[in-house]
This record gives sequence, structure tokens and C-alpha cells, in this order.
Amino acid sequence: MKHQNGNLGLYSYEVLPGFKDVPNSQKESLFFRKLKLCSIVFDFTDPVKHVKEKEIKRQTLLELVDYVTSANGKFSEAVVQEVVKMVSVNMFRTPSPQPRENKVVDGVDLEEEEPTMDLAWPHLQIVYEVFLRFVASSETDVKLTKKYIDQAFVLKLLDLIDSEDPREREYLKTILHRIYGKFMVHRPFIRKSINNVFYQFVFETEKHNGIAELLEILGSIINGFALPLKEEHKMFLVRALIPLHKPRCLAMYHQPLSYCITQFVEKDCKLADVVIRGLLKYWPVTNSSKEVMFLNELEEVLEATQSQEFQRCMVPLFHQIARCLSSSHFQVTEFFWVAERALFLWNNDPIENLIRQNQKVILPILFPALERNARNHWNQAVRSLTINVRKIFEDLDPELFNDCLLKFQETEKKEDETKARWEARWRRLEEMGAQKTAGK
Repeated sequence: MKHQNGNLGLYSYEVLPGFKDVPNSQKESLFFRKLKLCSIVFDFTDPVKHVKEKEIKRQTLLELVDYVTSANGKFSEAVVQEVVKMVSVNMFRTPSPQPRENKVVDGVDLEEEEPTMDLAWPHLQIVYEVFLRFVASSETDVKLTKKYIDQAFVLKLLDLIDSEDPREREYLKTILHRIYGKFMVHRPFIRKSINNVFYQFVFETEKHNGIAELLEILGSIINGFALPLKEEHKMFLVRALIPLHKPRCLAMYHQPLSYCITQFVEKDCKLADVVIRGLLKYWPVTNSSKEVMFLNELEEVLEATQSQEFQRCMVPLFHQIARCLSSSHFQVTEFFWVAERALFLWNNDPIENLIRQNQKVILPILFPALERNARNHWNQAVRSLTINVRKIFEDLDPELFNDCLLKFQETEKKEDETKARWEARWRRLEEMGAQKTAGK
């Protein structure tokens, strides 16, 4: 086996002296030689092949971790170049497993198989540790290093975050976040590249293992956005983050997505209307599990919503909540029924205050669903919660409540009359059909 970037072969693969065994003047040279030694990649699919050499490499990598951690002088350009070369040879390999398809039913990932773990991880983990400490080191000169940790290198890291191995994704998340923090010149490019990953995921493949990790990086980035928010950042919310509610596998990354969305609303309350209308656009029609997730996120967004923005979207919002109240699905999802989760919004004081201030618009929209639930919803918990919410409205404005009740009764009466007419018409048609059959 040969070094992928040169002619160093296994014939020279031997234990090099430790850093403590050489004078300070030779340590950089030894570091350089150890990096070259660790640039040889072994085949881990055969556990009995090159056992001795693999162990030498593992021990050498551990020495590199210690050296980078304790470095007390700026890394030279030659060393920087060799570090990047070593990690590239080890990390940017061709993945052996085929990408798995997301098997999703009702928003839940049903892939029962364990995620594929890379057999080379005993070495890869230490390579990642070397690189993480190198990027984080105060001895790594940004101006010098950005020539080697460039846009092409960052793109390869982003490609790797689709790894099936969650341990690798965790390292990549931390490294990308450190690069974003340290190399300011790369920040717009990293945001744009993550944006492109999301576009491809939402509109083309709906397959990617690292969406949650990318969102965790973004959660920290968004937290650091300066105010007022740039138009570029607002467009990122609208074009990349909100559409991430569309894929069926939302459950795999909903928590960090919800955090990112809420961060935007907390930074700029005027975005609440945009976010809520975005949620309504992608609101699931037949997926009760996703509906509960949407209601969880909606509650967090509404907590940060001001009255003016609430009034802009409350009509379509409460038409959707009325549909949730009317849900009679029979599947328990995250310990909630859809109707039950929607009714819990009234347990949140800031949200209840918004509803109280705008009850003249909201109650007429909700009243039919509340009345039907209170009368005959099959689930006792939903019925009890509905009666409590109904009582809140009745106590707030008895006159408005009675007007809504009268309108509901009138509508119900008209519906009964229409139903009776249709039934009578069907009976006549059946009788006419029976008479024709009898006359033959």
C-alpha cells in the first residue's frame, strides 16, 4: 500500500521517536514526518491485514492530538499544508455503504436497522480529533490556513455530513461550526452551501442523513445574527428553512428546525406573520404525527408573537386550529391527540391573552368545532378540555357567545333540513326504481 499523495510505502512504516525524545529544534520536523506516516490509509474490511501498521498509526495519531493541543508556536505553512493533506486523505474517502432510503410512515422513521458504522472509525475518530484541535488552536494562523481550508475543502466537509455514522456527523458539525466562527471569509459561502443542501433535500431527494446537524449549526449562527436582520437572512428563512416542513421525514430534524425558526421570530417579531403563514402552507392534511409537531412549533412561535403580527394571520390560523379541534384521529402521537394538543394552546398565558384580545374574530371561527366537540367527541379528555375553553369564551363575552350559539343552531337547522330533503329525494328515487323493476 502506498501513500495516496506520494511514494511512502509500508516498507518504511515504523515507529517514529516520541516528541519528548527529541530536542525542541527537531519537533516540527518530527511532527511533519508523523503526519506523512498517518497519511497512509489502511483497508479495515480485513481485520487481520496490516494489524501492526494499523496500531502504529493509531498511536501516532494520538501523539499528533497531544502535539497540536500543546503547541506554543504558530504552525508553519508547510505544516498547515501537511495537516490538511493528512486529514483530506483519511476523511475524504469513498463511502462503502450505499445510502439508505428513508422509510417513513406517518412522519416516523421506520428504519429499524442500526446506522452504518465505519469500520475505520478507531482511526478516523482520532483524525477528526487532530483536525478539530488544529482548527480550534490559537496557533493556527487564519490568514495562512484559509489558503488550504478553502471553499472546495468546506464543500467536501458538507458532503461528508451525509454520513450514516452519527459519530462522524457529530464531529463534522463541531468542525464546521469552528470553521464558521474562525474563518470569517467563508461565512457567506457556508450559509449559501447549507442553503443548497436544503434545496436539494426538500425539492429533489428527501434523503440526507445530516439535516439535523446542519440545523444545529445554523441554530448557533442565527443566534449570533446582528440586528436589524439582513434581507439575505430573511430570504434564507423563507426559501430554505420554512420549506423544510414539507418532507415526510420531518420528525428526524424537527427539534433543531423549530429552534431556528423561533430564533428568527425572537430576533424580529415582524417575521411571525411570515412564519405562521409558512406553517399553514405546509400544514399536513392526513398526517396526525406531523400535525402535533406543527402545533408544538406553533406554540413556541406564538409565544414570541406581538399583537399586530398576530392580527395579520389570525383568520387563516384559527381556521386551521378549528380543523385540528375537529380531528378525531385514533392514533396516540407523542402522548397527544391532535385536538387535545390544539386545546392546550389555551394553557399558555401569552397565547390566551392574544386570543382574548381578538375573540370577536376568533370565536365565530372556532365555535362550530367547539360546540360539536363538547356535545359528542368520542375522547373524554378532548371533550373536557373543549368544555373548559368554551367556558372561557362564554365568561369573556356572554353576548358574543350567545350570538355564535344562535348562528350555529340556525346553521345546524338548515343542514338538518337539507339532509332531510336529500333523504326524501333518495327515497323517492328508490321507490321509482322498485316500481320499474316490479313492472318488468
